[in-house]
Amino acid sequence: QVHLVESGGGSVQPGGSLRLSCTAPGVSLHSHAVGWFRQTPGKEREGVAYITTEDASTHYADSVVGRFTISRDSAKNTIYLQMNNLKPEDTAVYYCASEPYGLGGFGPDEYFDWGQGTQVTVSS
Repeated sequence: QVHLVESGGGSVQPGGSLRLSCTAPGVSLHSHAVGWFRQTPGKEREGVAYITTEDASTHYADSVVGRFTISRDSAKNTIYLQMNNLKPEDTAVYYCASEPYGLGGFGPDEYFDWGQGTQVTVSS
């Protein structure tokens, strides 16, 4: 089991930016695909972006294309989600998740391990 830790959430105004971080103390994420998901009360967990291992390809939900960027810093064993031009509808708890086969995907069931979540609030 991989213990994932997210950080970087907070409150920003519309149009602002935040960078979320996901790390796994003591476990290398080098061979794991990592995804970012978000969830609001009463709604299903939504896949936002993920990064694979074989070619480090990145994939984004239509709602965040052009605004969010997922990246991997292997030296720091950290996956980032840079979020720009944030909108009120981006408000949610954001989770990172990992799976050891390197493929990733937008479905929560494709992942084995999850972080505790970090709150992102976009409001004026």
